[in-house]
Amino acid sequence: MSRAEAERQGRRGENLAAWYLWFGGWRILAKRQRVGAGEVDLIARKGRTVAFIEVKWRATGAALDQAIDARRLKRVARAAEALAARYAGPGDDVRIDVILLAPGHWPRHMANVWQP
Repeated sequence: MSRAEAERQGRRGENLAAWYLWFGGWRILAKRQRVGAGEVDLIARKGRTVAFIEVKWRATGAALDQAIDARRLKRVARAAEALAARYAGPGDDVRIDVILLAPGHWPRHMANVWQP
């Protein structure tokens, strides 16, 4: 797959994840937020919880098991730390989530995957 095609698939996955969250009662605060420490694909709020979400799209369901690792999560966590003051207020719970997507599979939403 070319880099351009991978980028299109990634954006498609982020849009699908945003819809999935929205239907689950989340409000999407931002998409593709970049800071020096890294990037967060989606930032969403549900009640007093603000989630910084990494979205991974893979061509097969089997490939989802290897889609996320500690290195990627650490990069998302650093970016979330830099962005938290902008999106979370006093008393809000802040967490790092992952949404895994593949054709023919329901989205897999893993909540609070990073514990510093």
